[in-house]
Amino acid sequence: MYLFYSTLESMKNEQKERNEYVAFEGGKFTIEWYFDKKGKSISLDYFESLDEAEQAKLFELMKLMGNTGVIKNETKFRNEGDKVYAFKPQPHRFLCFFVEGQKIIVTNGFHKKTDKLPTNEKERALRLKNDYEVRVKRGDYYE
Repeated sequence: MYLFYSTLESMKNEQKERNEYVAFEGGKFTIEWYFDKKGKSISLDYFESLDEAEQAKLFELMKLMGNTGVIKNETKFRNEGDKVYAFKPQPHRFLCFFVEGQKIIVTNGFHKKTDKLPTNEKERALRLKNDYEVRVKRGDYYE
């Protein structure tokens, strides 16, 4: 089953009703928020702290990636190295990684203040990626 949200509001409503990890589900990719062992998602919390216009920018990028499988414009989506990628709804960044099963996991979001990706944000994304992979392998991530 593919979920297609026509609006940002319908995505938020569906997410609350389903109480799941899924941020967007399209024909090419399912995009999920990363959640830690305590059920907290720093990426979702950051997203929810943004105003609706800023949220809509990320939603449009997720929709494009989820439905087409590609964002060719590097000012909107970019490989940051070490298998970490960034959705780039200006002036924010949402770091993520790809996993088997046509999934993208969004680990962390932040306001980008400099031209260069902050090292601590990339390191955080790598730590969360490792935690996700370990917990999935153990079988206790999606409980």
